[in-house]
Amino acid sequence: MNKIIIGVIGGSAGNEKVRKTAYEVGKLIAEAGALLVCGGLSGVMEAACKGAREAGGTTIGILKGRSIEDANPYVDIPVATGLGHGRNLVIINTARALIAISGRYGTLSEIAFAIQSGKPVFGLGTWDIEGVIKCDSPEEAVKKALEASRNLQI
Repeated sequence: MNKIIIGVIGGSAGNEKVRKTAYEVGKLIAEAGALLVCGGLSGVMEAACKGAREAGGTTIGILKGRSIEDANPYVDIPVATGLGHGRNLVIINTARALIAISGRYGTLSEIAFAIQSGKPVFGLGTWDIEGVIKCDSPEEAVKKALEASRNLQI
């Protein structure tokens, strides 16, 4: 069986609380033996990758630009797409389930693509819209994302 890949989506900015949440999500994904895919840049993406890396996990960064050098230092597998925001579709198509943490319009586009693709989205302090399953903690979000990934038929 292939490894489960969980997407972490969120903004390139974020306060300390948001970064701490993302770090914990990344750590829990790695501890569960799943892979983490994200946009590979700063903010939520970097914090999640750092948490996963420090817990012995593997991180995949789907980058907007054409250089793997753009990846944050915690990305194990950088993928340079040259697609700009179009890379959001690559993240969605790669992940089995997604955890949205905070974020702005780029995160909203990822949420929309995921919902349209039938991928479950679990939210932590993010957009409160139909299709996002609100979670109260990183533990709840990761647990639900893993369960959904195991049950998803796509």
